[in-house]
Amino acid sequence: MSPGTDRLISFANDLWISHATRADWPYFARWHYRSHGIGILRFGTLLWHREEPIGICLFTSAPLSLAPRNRYFGRSSRWTSATIQAMNRQLVMLSRVVLHPTYRGAGIAARYIHRSCRLCPFPWIETLTQMGHVHPFFEKAGFVRVGTTEAKGHSRRDHSSIYGGYRNRARQPLVTEETFRKSRFAHPVYYIFDNRDRPQAQDDQGREEGCHQARSQVR
Repeated sequence: MSPGTDRLISFANDLWISHATRADWPYFARWHYRSHGIGILRFGTLLWHREEPIGICLFTSAPLSLAPRNRYFGRSSRWTSATIQAMNRQLVMLSRVVLHPTYRGAGIAARYIHRSCRLCPFPWIETLTQMGHVHPFFEKAGFVRVGTTEAKGHSRRDHSSIYGGYRNRARQPLVTEETFRKSRFAHPVYYIFDNRDRPQAQDDQGREEGCHQARSQVR
């Protein structure tokens, strides 16, 4: 049973996980509160109830610079090509988590997020989410709450700095107009997941098989 859980879901034996691709995202995008666009996809999982897809977790390339991350790891905001490459090898961002509305409140979210992170072949996983203010399912899934972050102003450029874009004179893109419109008053919570003791990553085919083998573990 996953962290933070104390009861078995009645239909747990009918839940299973497979590998997700970008093509799976549009079906779930309508239920997500932020932009429908996603970054560079590094890993993803689909949650199924029998033959129906009911959830998705997408792990994307991490933004270049986030203040809470720098505080947590005790590093500066200066980057070299070597440190950028090292970050891309070791860290991804869980940027989208969506559960079908019919299944919300059933105690699935934390279990599914935890299992997806354990299947993800990266040693560190971070996430930024406004939902951290209203529900502790990321803590239940094994994430450590580091702190909140908020823009210093009200412009689109100021808001972009929350998500690691357009900080100082760095040539990073602004958040999309859609994201700014939907979350301009947000001050999301930053979480980190230590996945260093994960099972050894295999090739893409092996990881996908590993996802399918998680059928009995989403409980």
